[in-house]
Amino acid sequence: MMIVKNDISQAYDRIRPYVRTTPTIEIEADAFCNVPVSLKLEHLQFTGSFKVRGALNTVLSKNVPEAGVVAVSGGNHGAAVGFAASRLGHKAKIFAPDYAGDVKMARMRQFGAEVAPSGTDFAVVVDKYEAYAKETGALAVHPFDMPEVMAGQGTVGLELSQQVPDLDTVFVAVGGGGLIGGISSWYGDDVNVIAVESEETATYSNALKHGLDKGIKPSGITANSLGAPNLGRLPFDALKQHNRLSLVVSDVQIKEAQRILWDKMRVIAEPGGVTALAALTTGVYQPQKGERIGVVICGGNAEIDWFL
Repeated sequence: MMIVKNDISQAYDRIRPYVRTTPTIEIEADAFCNVPVSLKLEHLQFTGSFKVRGALNTVLSKNVPEAGVVAVSGGNHGAAVGFAASRLGHKAKIFAPDYAGDVKMARMRQFGAEVAPSGTDFAVVVDKYEAYAKETGALAVHPFDMPEVMAGQGTVGLELSQQVPDLDTVFVAVGGGGLIGGISSWYGDDVNVIAVESEETATYSNALKHGLDKGIKPSGITANSLGAPNLGRLPFDALKQHNRLSLVVSDVQIKEAQRILWDKMRVIAEPGGVTALAALTTGVYQPQKGERIGVVICGGNAEIDWFL
């Protein structure tokens, strides 16, 4: 099922009372590349990432049973589902891989979720999540491959288009693809939406080469934010519809983008949150003179000891 702009507009009307309209800021030309860049600071969203938009849209769109909601997550999606459920008066249980780490598991609990650490094999974690949903009847909220989730994430693009209406190119990080699938669906062919991936979590470039059936084993510094084993079918269809380009950056380049964002802006973001920016700070993408660039800083759940 493809989503369209009207789905995203309706999602925005639905979730608007519960989310922050995150700011954009225009950065001077010599900060990151040879043109000004508009940053969409979505890491300032409730729970520290865009994920709350899709979670809220799903929970608000569905009949939630007494068992509440259930999700599988390495961190940001789980926190978002916990936030959405508790804000709307429901229970939430999150099945998490061990590599999510203590900080992200604590964040999930902070927002009201019961967290069940479920081992290092993500396929096993998913099996436990699916079994729980089947056994209890809890509403399963998929992290990315669900129309309601993708429409909710697409509201980032809707807001950005209102705040900076004349963009030529928008850079978006990719994990499971819900965010870029939604943003791509919002902009259509009007704006060049570019996927940026880490080498260790490159689901989109893998799908372009091998199809969706051959997954990856996420690793590296973005594994607990962009670490899906496969790109979702819905996001893949949305990206293919508009022939979206994939750019791949290394963990070293992502760390450098974090440092530059801190040096230039005094903004701290997690590795997955700055992956899109790394395409510019490394020169992997060279903007044309006068090109209007937007970058989504999609997550801020960094561990503080990275910066001490």
